[in-house]
Amino acid sequence: MSSSMAAAVSSLRSLPLPILVPLVASALAFVVTVFRRVLGRQRPVYLLNYSCHLPDADRQCNLEVCEYFGLRSKRYTDETADFMRLIFRKSGLGQETFAPPFIFSGKFEKTLAFAIQEAEEGLFTVVSQLLAKSDVSPRDVSVLVVACSMYSPQPSLASMIVRRFKMKDDVKAYSFAGMGCSAGTVGIDMAARLLRVQRRPGYALVVVTENTSLNWYFGNNKHMLVTNCIFRVGSAAALITDVPARRADAKYQLLRTLRTHHGADDAAYNAAVQMEDEDGGVGVALTKDLVRVAGAGLRSHIATLAPYVLPVSELLRYVYRVAWAYSGGNPKAAAGLVPDFQRAFEHMCIHSGGKAVIDTVAKLMGFGPPVVEPARATLHRFGNTSSSLVFYELAYFEAKRRVRAGDRLWMLAFGTGFKACSVVWRALRDSGPDADNPWNGCAHRYPMALPVPTPRRHNYQPQPQPEQQQQLEAEQKKQL
Repeated sequence: MSSSMAAAVSSLRSLPLPILVPLVASALAFVVTVFRRVLGRQRPVYLLNYSCHLPDADRQCNLEVCEYFGLRSKRYTDETADFMRLIFRKSGLGQETFAPPFIFSGKFEKTLAFAIQEAEEGLFTVVSQLLAKSDVSPRDVSVLVVACSMYSPQPSLASMIVRRFKMKDDVKAYSFAGMGCSAGTVGIDMAARLLRVQRRPGYALVVVTENTSLNWYFGNNKHMLVTNCIFRVGSAAALITDVPARRADAKYQLLRTLRTHHGADDAAYNAAVQMEDEDGGVGVALTKDLVRVAGAGLRSHIATLAPYVLPVSELLRYVYRVAWAYSGGNPKAAAGLVPDFQRAFEHMCIHSGGKAVIDTVAKLMGFGPPVVEPARATLHRFGNTSSSLVFYELAYFEAKRRVRAGDRLWMLAFGTGFKACSVVWRALRDSGPDADNPWNGCAHRYPMALPVPTPRRHNYQPQPQPEQQQQLEAEQKKQL
């Protein structure tokens, strides 16, 4: 024992017992806390890469295609056709979204064969692209998570992927349905948790899609017709890993996930539900409560997320504003206040399930047009692709070359049930568009310019042309 150590021990022994005991207890507690933090620290999880499906151009579905299909199928009344036309024009969808293969078959029937074709085209394409550009063999994947809300075949979609890509026998495969548009973010959360409980680092493949071939609604219930107008074909695959050596190749690091479920409330549970109409036709009904439920669910969700992502200065500023509103006798205004999440994130992939939902999120969160631009662009270009929509928005940021190393990115998605899920990433490097980015060739067209407003008739006075002006002046001189 060195002299300095011996002197320290003798000094401690000379202390009175009432002082020595708390001092030793505090030192032991500090050592235990440090060991628990070190031993219990989770391995960091990275997003190695991802891919989004871009169907062939002959699958594009504009208003003309929708009207032709509705007319030739002879399943809709004139009133129903007018309603769907109105919804489509107000939906925020453009003329280049993609429809399932049975729309172009000329048979106007929903069959299992078309559902399988739609699933294989999307799932197999994105998985092949992703594994190729990530330099990962299918046999290296230890966790497989596949999500499709409306289509759950036997064998499962996960089994279809395992069979197609000859994955190893001990791969942990999970296939879940009924999660709605939140399945993409829920899949990331689930895969990350599965990786962290494994003994050895590995790779998790998350594949998300939606399938409308068996769920197209032929009927006249207006609540169930909305899905025909806004849901379109889309799939995405993401490869996440906790292998330390792949950090240099990864694009993003996972910082936090959060899932909240509001299904205990009847209005939230029934906001979007699969059901039969009066004639026995099956479809998904989107009720008028959906937008209100989305706003209430988002408010509850961000209240849970805010303490973990917002800087202390913004939290204090928010508390001060709420206290000031209450002290002024305006509790309603205090309840409507929300923190400024733009101080926590540089980029936001907001749920783009529909124009009304985007408007509600923007109004509630106080987001301006630049913040919700990716959501509106994704809805216009690809429609509501359900669980994969947040990845199309992420691809939009990369196509615009906006992602810089150190940027924080927030993925927020809602789903039936009613649930909300957030995934928070930090960019590890500057990111540009990959060769398979679905926005290649069209990103320059966004954000779209607002249409020129048509002047009202009672205020509109057309300006005469030069020739007409001369004729009017000549007539006026004659009258004088």
